[in-house]
Amino acid sequence: MYAVIFGKNPMLSEAEFWAFARRFGIKVKVIESSKDWLIFESNKKIEHLFHRLGGSLKLIRIVGEGEETIADLEYAKLFTLSFYGKEDWRLWRKMGSKIKKSFKPEPSKFFKPKNIYSMPSELVLKGFPDVKDFVFIFGNKLYVGETVRVADPFELKKLDVERPRQRAILSIPPRLARIMVNLSEVREGNALDPFCGVGTIVQEFLLQGLNAYGSDVNPKIVNAAKENIKWLKKEFRVKRSANLQVCDAKKLHRCYRVKFDVIVSEPYLGKPLKYHPTREEAVRMANELDRFYYPVFESFAKILRRNARVVFVFPAFKLKNGKIYRKDRRWLEKLGFEVLAKYTDFEERHKVVRDIHVLRFRG
Repeated sequence: MYAVIFGKNPMLSEAEFWAFARRFGIKVKVIESSKDWLIFESNKKIEHLFHRLGGSLKLIRIVGEGEETIADLEYAKLFTLSFYGKEDWRLWRKMGSKIKKSFKPEPSKFFKPKNIYSMPSELVLKGFPDVKDFVFIFGNKLYVGETVRVADPFELKKLDVERPRQRAILSIPPRLARIMVNLSEVREGNALDPFCGVGTIVQEFLLQGLNAYGSDVNPKIVNAAKENIKWLKKEFRVKRSANLQVCDAKKLHRCYRVKFDVIVSEPYLGKPLKYHPTREEAVRMANELDRFYYPVFESFAKILRRNARVVFVFPAFKLKNGKIYRKDRRWLEKLGFEVLAKYTDFEERHKVVRDIHVLRFRG
C-alpha cells in the first residue's frame, strides 16, 4: 500500500497522477483520499517511475494502520516525522518519542526541524540526506508509513536556474512542464512545442524519451534553446537530440513533414498586467488573443495525427472582484479539438492565470 502527497496545486497534481498512471499502465486501487493526499494499492512500479511526476511531493510506503504499527518501522539512526490530516505539536512529539523507544537499544535521534512539517526535500537541501521521514496520515484510519521517494529538488532547480540561457518570468517552470507532459498521456512518438522559448518543455520531452521538436518565431530565442539543449545532453547524459527551428506557429505545415503525436505548449499570453482587470477588460483581452490562437490551432490540425493530444495554456484573468474569468472557446470544437479537461494554475499575486486545456484532436 502506498500514499502520494500532492503539491501546492492539489487538483492539478491529482489530475497529473491519474494521467501518469494511465500513461505508464500503473494499476491503482484507491483506499482513501483527501484534497492533499491519496492512499492506494499498487505494485513497485510506482516507486521506479515516481521521479517522472512533477506535481507530487513524495511517495510513502504504508507500513500499517494504527499506532501499534510503529513497531514495524525500519530502524533509522536519524529520523523526523510528517503529519497529514492533523496538526498537533504535542501528538507529533509523542509519536516521535514512541518511535525512538521502539528502536531501543539501538541509538537513534528524533530530528526536529524548526518547521515540524518540513518536507524531506527540504531536509536534503539543508544537508541531511540520510534522515528517514516517518509519516502519519490521519484519515478515516491512522496510516503509518515511510517516505520512499521525493521530488528531486536538485534536478528541478538545475533544470531551471543552472542552464546557460535564462528567460526570467517568461519561461514555464520545469515542474509544470513535467506535469503538462504527463497530462498528455503520451508514451512515445513525436512531441512538439511550437512556442518553445528557451526550451523548457523540449527539455522535458528529451528527459521523457520522446522525439523532441521545438520551434519559435524568434531566431535568437531558438539559438538560446539550442544552447540549453546542448547543456542538457551533457549534464543529464541524454543521448537523443532535439529538432529546433525558426517557425511561425501559424504555418507549422511549412516547417515539418512529420506528423505529431502530441503538442505541449505555453504560448504568448498577452502583455504583463499592472492591475487586476474588470470582467469587460478580461473579455476584450481574451478575444484579442483568440484572434491569434485560432490560426495557430488551424495550423495544429494540419500536422497532428488523428487522436493526438494537445496540452495548451490559455490565459485566464484574475479580476478586481477576486473571481477568475475563463473563456469558453467553442471554436476549438469547430476545428476538430475535443476538450477533455481544464485546470488552472496560479499564485495569489498573479493577474494572468494559466488555464491549462487537455485536448484530443479528432482529425
